[in-house]
Amino acid sequence: MADETAPAPSRPALGTPLAATASVLATLLGLLVLAWAILFVTKGRFLKHPFERIVSSQTMRQVKVTGDFQLYLNPWNVKFLAEGMTIANPPWATGNLFEARKVDSVISTWSLITGNHRINWLALDDAHLDLQWDAAHKRNSWTLGDPNRKGEPLDLPLIRAARAAGTAIHYRDPAMALLADLGLQTVEARDTQFATAIRFDGKGIARGTPFTVGGALLTPNATVEGGQNRLELHIRGAATTADVTGTLPGATEIEGADLHVDVRGRNLADLFSVMGVAVPDTRSYRLRSALTKYRNEWRFTGVKGRFGESDLAGKFTIINREPRLMINASLSTSILDIVDAGPFIGYNPDRLEAQGAVTTVDGAPRVLPDAPLRAKALENFDARVDWHVRAVRAPGLPSISNIMLGLTLDDRLLTLSPLNFALSRGVVSSDVTINARDPRVVTDYDIRLSPTPMGTLLAGFGVLEAGTSGTIKARAKLRGVGDTVHDSLSNSNGRIAFIIPKGTLWTRNVQLSELDIGVFIQKMFEKKLKEPVRINCGLVAFTVHEGIGAADPILIDTAGNVIAGRGGFSFRNERIDLAIEADAKKFSLFSGQSPVGVGGWFAAPTIDPISGELVARAGAGLGLGTLVSPFAAIIAFVDVGDAKAADCGPVLAGASALRQRDTKGRPRTDVGRGTTAKSESGRQSSQEKRKQRKRFLGIF
Repeated sequence: MADETAPAPSRPALGTPLAATASVLATLLGLLVLAWAILFVTKGRFLKHPFERIVSSQTMRQVKVTGDFQLYLNPWNVKFLAEGMTIANPPWATGNLFEARKVDSVISTWSLITGNHRINWLALDDAHLDLQWDAAHKRNSWTLGDPNRKGEPLDLPLIRAARAAGTAIHYRDPAMALLADLGLQTVEARDTQFATAIRFDGKGIARGTPFTVGGALLTPNATVEGGQNRLELHIRGAATTADVTGTLPGATEIEGADLHVDVRGRNLADLFSVMGVAVPDTRSYRLRSALTKYRNEWRFTGVKGRFGESDLAGKFTIINREPRLMINASLSTSILDIVDAGPFIGYNPDRLEAQGAVTTVDGAPRVLPDAPLRAKALENFDARVDWHVRAVRAPGLPSISNIMLGLTLDDRLLTLSPLNFALSRGVVSSDVTINARDPRVVTDYDIRLSPTPMGTLLAGFGVLEAGTSGTIKARAKLRGVGDTVHDSLSNSNGRIAFIIPKGTLWTRNVQLSELDIGVFIQKMFEKKLKEPVRINCGLVAFTVHEGIGAADPILIDTAGNVIAGRGGFSFRNERIDLAIEADAKKFSLFSGQSPVGVGGWFAAPTIDPISGELVARAGAGLGLGTLVSPFAAIIAFVDVGDAKAADCGPVLAGASALRQRDTKGRPRTDVGRGTTAKSESGRQSSQEKRKQRKRFLGIF
């Protein structure tokens, strides 16, 4: 029988595990306090060599401290002091990445745990920071670890407050052709709200252009408590002045900064060329904007200013990415002066302002733009730009307004699409592609004019808007090679066509241009010079081959005449050589109809209504009048009115000369065949060949 009086087994006390845990924690805490006390008393000087060894191993750089060394908690943040400290550059670079006579700092302990790297206080004496990229722009000296590791952007720790004495920063990037030296110096201020101000100044060279920089980082007393730093930055170079003012969250923190930029200079292209970015030349300019940084983006917002006599507003962003910079822009202009618009198609703005678009080459006037595309610079950046222009100021030219430009640059392929604008109540729609990936630079032009009232389009040429119901539409589709507009058109191939649907045209001298002397004199004496010309259909087209445009065809059918032309022009030397002839559909006395010569240059065209044929007819009439009777002289100027009306179908379709027909379906023999070397019939005598070769081919 069991002993009922035996004691029950013992159980562990409830508080024993808690007591053990508390004992362990107390021991750990004690050890931490002891370590803190040892570090605080010794200032951690005994950690000097372990620090050199561990940091050298982690960074794969030689780290040395030749003087005093301190590393301890004071009381909660980390106190770090080093005298004679150096950090070597990687083997491919020269010198040391960092060296200083003395570094004194207080580092947030919590930021070390979280990886935010916040320095509450940093003092540098006679420090030097040497930042270098390799020649291929692949490695840099501040990316620690493997020396062959791809270079990362410079990411400085957040510094709440700082002091610098005799400190310098050196930056070198061979690929960007950038070399800069910057000196820092703390200035103690008195009787102001700022305890100190870090002044800096320096100089450098960017893509062969020298520049200077200066300014100050003003550190308020509130910075240590999370306040902001006021920045003043002034840059001079490339005939440009840039002033940046505003506040930074921290002494080295740009992210989210509230800055304002004021930049002005002689030519906006000078400023962008320092970054290796190509933009059109401008006259003197001044622009203001807000500026902030978000990750790898520099954002310019609220842009307002002027270039030349034109205004500019909008925003743009520069994105620092690989392998090229990216520029995004959304811009608007209220009034664009025609002189300021010139550089966008290749004119020099200063020359355009001084003497207009016309220049002289070998004694002949030239008007096509000849400024070369900076194709090499297109390798450095990509872009997407949208630009809207409300109106163009261009006295004496047809009204141009509502320009919509969409520009895309993708690895040297430049596309202008859309490039649209309103022209005298019509619309020009364009798509232009410039392929600089091809070393020759290949340009495709596709320019279209929607039906446009001739009265407004040609008002400056004597055409009356009131009563003119005629319209005109056009298209030019060409491809050429060359880095200027002139060069690419000089060897271009394609077609240009102007189509005139049915309508009326009022002008004082259209009958004179047709040289129907009988009708002209009749209207002159009746004081009805403003009678309308009734147009059934018309086509002025040219086939372009290797820069030479040949009439293909010129054919205009009016109520009283059929106007046909031959000849052509040259983009190479900008010469014109056309012969236009009006043939009456009805009988006319005193008709002087014969080819009207249109010659000269694009910049200075000439009209010669007194052709050799007209002189010959006048001579024949004079001979008949002398030998027979005065009335016989009239015979030489009689037009029997046998012109064949045009079939308007092929005309309005913009068809070539070979497809043109009269109203009875017969092929036309009175229009050019797309070559300046053929006569209307396509058959030539040897004399005609010599004459036309001299007339047409000789000038090209």
